[in-house]
Amino acid sequence: MIRTRHFFLKLFLAALVAGGLLLIYLDAKITSTFVDKMWELPAKVYARPLELFVGARLAADDLAYELEVLGYRKVTRTAGPGQVARNRDRFEVYTRGFDFPGDKEPARRLLVELGGQRVKGLSTDGKGIDLTRLDPVQIGGIYPLHGEDRVLVRLGDVPPTLRDGLLAVEDHRFYEHWGISFVGIARAAWRNMRSGQVVAGGSTITQQLVKNYYLTPERTIVRKLTEVMMAVLLDLHYDKDQILESYINEVYLGQEGPRSIHGFALASRHYFDAPLNQLGVHQQALLIGMIKGPSLYNPSRNPKRALERRNVVLAEMAQQGVISAEQAQAAQARPLDLNSKARIRNSFPAYLDLVRRQLRQEYRDEDLTTLGLSIFTPFDPLLQRQIERSTTTVLGQLNKGGELESASVITRFDSGEVAALVGGRDVRYAGFNRALDARRPAGSLLKPAVYLAALEQPRRYSLATVLSDTTLKVAGPGGKVWEPRNFDRKAHGNVLLYQALANSYNLATARLGMDMGLGLVVDMLERLGVEGDIPDVPALTLGAGEYSPMDMAAMYQTIAAGGFRMPLRSIREVVDAHGSPLKRYPLEYERTVSLQATNLLTYALRAVMREGTGRGAYSYLPANFDVAGKTGTTNDGRDSWFAGFSGDLLAVTWIGRDDNGITGLTGGSGALRVWAHFMAAASERPLGYRMPDGMQTFWIDERNGYLTGKGCERARLVPFIDGSQPGQNTNCAPREGGVKDWFQSLFGG
Repeated sequence: MIRTRHFFLKLFLAALVAGGLLLIYLDAKITSTFVDKMWELPAKVYARPLELFVGARLAADDLAYELEVLGYRKVTRTAGPGQVARNRDRFEVYTRGFDFPGDKEPARRLLVELGGQRVKGLSTDGKGIDLTRLDPVQIGGIYPLHGEDRVLVRLGDVPPTLRDGLLAVEDHRFYEHWGISFVGIARAAWRNMRSGQVVAGGSTITQQLVKNYYLTPERTIVRKLTEVMMAVLLDLHYDKDQILESYINEVYLGQEGPRSIHGFALASRHYFDAPLNQLGVHQQALLIGMIKGPSLYNPSRNPKRALERRNVVLAEMAQQGVISAEQAQAAQARPLDLNSKARIRNSFPAYLDLVRRQLRQEYRDEDLTTLGLSIFTPFDPLLQRQIERSTTTVLGQLNKGGELESASVITRFDSGEVAALVGGRDVRYAGFNRALDARRPAGSLLKPAVYLAALEQPRRYSLATVLSDTTLKVAGPGGKVWEPRNFDRKAHGNVLLYQALANSYNLATARLGMDMGLGLVVDMLERLGVEGDIPDVPALTLGAGEYSPMDMAAMYQTIAAGGFRMPLRSIREVVDAHGSPLKRYPLEYERTVSLQATNLLTYALRAVMREGTGRGAYSYLPANFDVAGKTGTTNDGRDSWFAGFSGDLLAVTWIGRDDNGITGLTGGSGALRVWAHFMAAASERPLGYRMPDGMQTFWIDERNGYLTGKGCERARLVPFIDGSQPGQNTNCAPREGGVKDWFQSLFGG
């Protein structure tokens, strides 16, 4: 008996010590992290700064738009930072100044004079300056390590009816208890029994906050006891208003794709597309009611159930004296008044999505927990506005009743930087990002990889190699036969290699790929930067597989850069609160494709635009503006693609339907129009031409690929890798005259 008592005494003492240690641990955890969690700040994401210098290409409307996005206030005369006074093409801008990594731009009054789409004058205090940068546009704030968004709000900015209604429904004795309320638990049970439905919960707001901040949602006795202890400790250390403010910013109120909706301020934007302080009582009550079950009472998915729950909350608010009975009755008669699309909206959601993903790839997780991060990106608000305009304009012209979707990726191919991104027809929709996640067959957009693989073998292939564009049947597994056809349902006989690509002949391309071997095509796609599964099947030559617009941008980026592969980047630099840059995983830059072969391919891609499937672009572009590109169309016109580049920009555009339905569009009648509309307005430089060492030009006969003389019938000047020029000759002597066309002008002929 005595031994038994000693055993239980020891057990009790051990439990007491363990409980004490647990309390010390929990207390330390709360006091060391609560304030940081309460005002955990998102990393600020900045666009590229707009550089101003005499001669810079800049339209007056573009400068006005940039200043508008920056939030500069329009005045008649500037008196302080953040103000602008405009008189037609003359802007007086009082800049805010900005601390860039390694450099500081002061706040100052600038006089910017524009003319002819250029900066004509730039001065401050009457003195000309060479270069200045505006403060960069903050395009958003993100939490790098999770998919959550926040819009933080101070308690004093919360509508009193929402604050008091929240307390009336969730924790009536919040300002009286010590973090837990036995009276509240009993009261909630009684009210729920009396009403026949869940009106109030037993957990206090403090307990709910502890669970959201520190604990898992599992329902066990140990977790509940831990929650109770932490709630008491939290209440002991922090002011009631601090706890309530944290709860208002943290409470979970729904999900949209990978993003959690936390806090009343963000939920207000998501469900009503309005700031929190502009919500009506009926809308506030809906959000309060959703706390009990964000999915169960989701007004978008379950409007009837959400309406019933809202009205119960309004009745409770009236009973507790938060609002009058008349107010409750009027509010109960109101509809839900949701934002018509019930979606989170921010300025540039698709681009922020890309930044969030690349952060996890290029930086260590432990570094991304640092408070006060600033992320500098190459995002260009002016290019973004133009690709959005082009997308909206062309999709509107196609008049497909809204079922068509589109995605575009814009890069500066000399650096690999992604300058703009559109993830869907609704350019402000922070949901499914088609630029990154819509994976579809690419059609003829893959064909350049087939031709590039051939052109890397100059002893076998050149631009003047004769290909056979004739019917083809390939036996496959299970007795299936693959029998490709040209778009026009015709076979064109013998054609030159560059002509086959320019006109996107399927039969010639398939034969070329099969003749070389599919392994070379797969290898070329990988070297061009296409990642993921690439099917080693004959149909690969005509675009089989699944690829995103981002995949195609990576592929064409390497082509535009002359065979130099560089990862597409949305992040220039990440710095901490002190301006020190974070260390990133090294990015790999390397030449993966022959410069000479890429040069030949670019010549053929110019032919696509001048005389092939892409010639419709010149309905938008000036006749002397050289570009290179390729159309892509999949079976039954389900996907319309275009990828191409000028002298400064590369753009890839896709148009299709989310249900993979037939669009009736080709690459030329759909995506090309968005691309050309954008390039005509945004690109500053046409594509130049410089033939690398190890190459020379020869006149050939377009009909058979033989060497011929300048001025002879169907003569064309074509580049060749040394030693790959044709061995046969038409024996036509050079003569004066002949047709001078775009291809001759490339070489100064």
